[in-house]
Amino acid sequence: MKTKPQIELRTTPHAHAPDDVVRIMRNVVYALLPIAGFAIWQFGLSVLALLITVTLSCLLTERFFNWMGSGYNSLGDWSATITGLLLALTLPPAFPLWMGAVAGFAAISLGKALFGGLGMNVLNPALVGRAFVQAAFPVAITTWTPAFFDGRFSQFAPSTLALPFLRPPSVDSWVELLQVDAFSGATPLALHKFEGIQTDTIDLLTGMTTGSAGETSALLILVCGLYLAFRRMLDWRIPLTVMGGVALTSVLLSLVDPEKAPDAIFMLFSGGLMLGAWFMASDMVGSPVTPLGVLIYGLLIGSLTVVIRVYGGLTEGVMYAILLGNAATPLIEQITQPRIFGQRANK
Repeated sequence: MKTKPQIELRTTPHAHAPDDVVRIMRNVVYALLPIAGFAIWQFGLSVLALLITVTLSCLLTERFFNWMGSGYNSLGDWSATITGLLLALTLPPAFPLWMGAVAGFAAISLGKALFGGLGMNVLNPALVGRAFVQAAFPVAITTWTPAFFDGRFSQFAPSTLALPFLRPPSVDSWVELLQVDAFSGATPLALHKFEGIQTDTIDLLTGMTTGSAGETSALLILVCGLYLAFRRMLDWRIPLTVMGGVALTSVLLSLVDPEKAPDAIFMLFSGGLMLGAWFMASDMVGSPVTPLGVLIYGLLIGSLTVVIRVYGGLTEGVMYAILLGNAATPLIEQITQPRIFGQRANK
């Protein structure tokens, strides 16, 4: 008697990609390491200590909520490591370490654990942590360190080791402590917004400027982002549409108000636009998956970034633009869902 073959019924998808969460997250860490290395070379021990402190804070907070919840150890999926690295790279190089630890705790607790963990978060956790310290420590978050100062590998910048709840050294005192001739403390965006000075494009590309720890070299960030795109570990359409939204809005505003709005090249390569577009806006959890939704999402973030930079009170707008884009993602996906094959269109 012949045995009838058994048919196994399963839900879709029936074909599985070789990549999983751990492999993708690990490759994102690999892509961030050159950016972190350049930041350390540019700003020295202060950034190294900041990277370690913020990442360790994120890991410990993640483990704490694991212990408080199911007990499952999620540190092995690398998501908390990515949050820590990204968060540290968006902070000023000499950001006080205790504030960095607070930022890491806020990123994981408010941006991830509060929503139920990995895959449940609506907002990018690193940007949630950054937004928290932006509101809590407005002076420290806008205090910058001169790049490539002498002795950066033998001493910390003055504010790095500031004690909790004590005022860190002022920018004026850094000139003597760091043995530099002069230091304006202004980023390229601040120089243009408040003094009308535009930084050379080559300096923006190569990172020869003042700014957040990992946001100075647009060219390096682009190369690292393309690595993930070629490995198909991020949706390349998102960063391209974000950059397209920035370019289009910059051109339109420069036609309307040429004295106030800088050119598109400056907008693309300055500040945190490149890091935000390639490593944060492309977050798989907080971004749409529909083709039209990706286009709307990217253009929304790009245009909001330019509008905030030009007309807002802040010099940078990438963080808030991405968070607003994350918040709008459920609505964007709802209105851009393609019609199911065979289904009649709603009238």
